[in-house]
This record gives sequence, structure tokens and C-alpha cells, in this order.
Amino acid sequence: MSATSMTPPTTDFSTTLADVAEVEGWMTDGQARLLWDSARRVAPGGRIVEIGSFRGRSMVVLARAADPTVELVAIDPHAGNDRGPQEIDGFVDEAAEDHDVFNANLEMAGVRERVRHVRAFSDAAHGDVDDPIDLLYIDGAHRYGPARTDVREWGSRVADGGTMLIHDSFSSIGVTLAILRELFAGGRWRYVGRSESMTEYRRERLRPKARVANFVHQALELPWFARNVLIKVLITVRLGRLTRLLGHDPSVWPY
Repeated sequence: MSATSMTPPTTDFSTTLADVAEVEGWMTDGQARLLWDSARRVAPGGRIVEIGSFRGRSMVVLARAADPTVELVAIDPHAGNDRGPQEIDGFVDEAAEDHDVFNANLEMAGVRERVRHVRAFSDAAHGDVDDPIDLLYIDGAHRYGPARTDVREWGSRVADGGTMLIHDSFSSIGVTLAILRELFAGGRWRYVGRSESMTEYRRERLRPKARVANFVHQALELPWFARNVLIKVLITVRLGRLTRLLGHDPSVWPY
């Protein structure tokens, strides 16, 4: 992507979507729309926090959509760990490049000055972010332990009525287990729905009857989760062509 490939800041979603098309990352058009709409709903003076920014694709969408007075915080250590599917660790050489490209992409999008980057692992970044959070987007480490910690600890900092978006829900095993443990039977997060693997939750108190309905609503996603796990297994053992029987493109890792 050349330094002139992005337009100046805009409030137009379709233009922004075209602008980030060449930015490396894992985000479908529908997921970009969900990010955009969620950021647009944040009131002036609010706060958006993203955990796991990689090279800036989703943050550009959030920054372009948000009111100019909204604080934008990107938390990513750019340490060569948890870079993406099947890239959990051992990518130290790529860490510096990820950091440079992240900043360059924000600059080209015209949003660099709007975003405060906290270069730290999410569990060490709490002291760098004030409360409350109006929109929390979690796309950090997908292993069960870190994912559960992000959902529980960062989620607790979201204001009542605020939104939490979680990527790779009902796709990644670790993230899904974290959701099962922290959100399925809880009484503080209403499941709104999903765009592919990006789920949306709203922070509110649920009465007992609503908690049951909320549990069922999420449980209905488990067959889709089983499908995604099967697709990943087939791709891993080099039988990806069989995923076409499930309506999936074998060249694409499910997200």
C-alpha cells in the first residue's frame, strides 16, 4: 500500500472500507460495519478501547467513525506474539515491522493524532486507561487464559449501557471457552448478536428470566462454532478442499 493510497479522514463508511482493503488483518465487511456503527453510537467525550490492533485495520474504522471528541486507545504490545491465526509466538523479527506499519497505516488514514497507542500486553495496560469505557473491542490473544482475563477484567470497566465486541467468538476455541465461562450464564452482559465471528454484547443488568433467554441465545451459536472448528481441523490436516462441502472457501481461515 502506497503512502498516497488513503484519502483524508471521512465519515463515509464505504470510502473507509475501500481505504482499509489493503491493510493486513482479519475483518470482513460486515464486521467493519459493526465496528463503524458501534463507534458512531459512542457519545461525544466518550472512550473507545481496542485490545489487539495488529496493523491498524480495525482502528482506522473506529477512528474514522467516532466523534472527534471521543478518546481512542489502541492496546497492543507488538511483541511478535498472537499476531493472527496459527501465529501465537516466535515472530519477534516481525514485531518491529508490525509497530511501524501500524503507525504508518494510521498516518495514511489521517487518524494518527487521534489514537493513543499503549504498547503493552493488555493485562499490564489497565493503569494507562481511565474509566469508563463506552466501547471495548477485544481482539487480543485468543488463548483461553488471556481471552478470559480480557473479557472479565476489561469488560468490568465498560459503562452501563456500553458495548463490548469480541472477535473470533464461536470460532476460536480459547475465545469461545472464555465466553462460555464469563458470559453465558452471567447477569451483566446481554448478547445482542454477531457478524460472522464478531459478537456484540451490551452491559446491563439482566433479570433471572432474561438471563435464561440470554443463555439460550448464545447456546444457539454452538453448532456454528462446531462447524468452524471442523473447518480449521480440515485445513490444518491439508484436507481444506472438503470444507467446500460446508460452504466454506478453503483458502480462508474462518473468522
